Amino acid sequence: MAEKRMLMHFVSRRTRVSRAVVAACGLSALLAASVTAGSGAAAAEPRPSGDGPSPGGAVITLRTAKVGAPGNPSVGILPFKDALYPSCAEAPSPSKCLTVGGVRHRYEIGQLEVTVEQWVAFLNTADPEGRNRLGLYDETESSSAWPRYGQINFSRSADMGSHYSVAFPQWADKPYGFANFLRAARFVNSLYNGRLISKRSSSNGRFNYVTYQVRLSAQTERGMYDLARPNTTRAHRSGFVLPSQDEWIKAAYYDPRGGGTYSYWKYPTNPGVFGDGDATAPNPTVLNPATGDVTNAATQPLASYHASGKPAPSWCPGQLQPEDCSTVNPLGLDPSTYAEVYQGSLSTVGGARTTSPWGTLDQGGNAVEWTDTITAPPSGRSSLRVWRRLHGGISNAPAFQMWPSAVGLQPQDNVFYNHTYPWLGIRIGVIGDLKPGKS
Repeated sequence: MAEKRMLMHFVSRRTRVSRAVVAACGLSALLAASVTAGSGAAAAEPRPSGDGPSPGGAVITLRTAKVGAPGNPSVGILPFKDALYPSCAEAPSPSKCLTVGGVRHRYEIGQLEVTVEQWVAFLNTADPEGRNRLGLYDETESSSAWPRYGQINFSRSADMGSHYSVAFPQWADKPYGFANFLRAARFVNSLYNGRLISKRSSSNGRFNYVTYQVRLSAQTERGMYDLARPNTTRAHRSGFVLPSQDEWIKAAYYDPRGGGTYSYWKYPTNPGVFGDGDATAPNPTVLNPATGDVTNAATQPLASYHASGKPAPSWCPGQLQPEDCSTVNPLGLDPSTYAEVYQGSLSTVGGARTTSPWGTLDQGGNAVEWTDTITAPPSGRSSLRVWRRLHGGISNAPAFQMWPSAVGLQPQDNVFYNHTYPWLGIRIGVIGDLKPGKS
């Protein structure tokens, strides 16, 4: 049933009830089973005016975590099962088992999810005239259309390169939540085609990080991904990327020190115990009701998700009336249905402070994240659309969505979710050795 709900398309004539059913699918539907950096503030600098690379793009800062142990062992999983196997040969249903987590190369992955501030810097670089020719923005992302979840406002009368703005200051350091794969790939292409201004490595004694300062490019259609090809894959051996499913899983769960089960954790926050349900799940975050900042970070381990028997983490921008956040929505849902369907808000990136085995933050909970891994469509669905894997749990979903077996999939161009699902995020990766001065 969850898979069926996930595949519904937006139809304007649907009744409020049917819309609610679709929206209520939550992450459990989005991640339907299938067998088949610092926050990085964006500098307010001159923007480009052409379609190609330009030295006038906005400058953003990204921090990545280094992931080593190349050639680490993979494990077997059965989608959404509370178990882990040393190989698929040892799984009770080998034909339904997926082998995940093994990566042969060294790489880096974003310490944090891409923030709203970083995304706005990209929007004003990629679309300085505010024409939205690439479909990078939807009206439902505005604070007027969707007070509770609207992150970004658009002004047609604004100056060149300034049409998009963070809706309220509190949103600047929250994850961008309206991504599909194509939007995420265009962001990565802007990084790839941009100019690497500086690169600095650091270590806290346990984890190793790299901080990049990049001037974004307006060139978004080619770079690491050639978007003229629907089934695009990585075109280069070095540069910014979206993580693959295996890269994402390794960074979230694989413990090079041998902790967990077969060296894999159950949650990106702590080893947990496979087979115990949510008994060893992390604690849920509590958010400041007006800012979305995490207020219980001293309680570890911690993640932004909807724990059983507790309210989902939630907040409403302090500039708004609480009634607006609880009633106004672009789907036309009545207040009671809206309150039932839309639970859980995105919290400040890194606010939970609980690291994965490699030093990343928020891979468990907050926003679900795209990978560039292509997968077969669900049984009975057309193969004409390209489907990609997603991972990460979410602020409105239970603990099981943070398991390594929570292997999600979505069409890469699902416009319906652009209108209705404000929890789809981006985490970048890096392959190869990037050199400052390159563009």
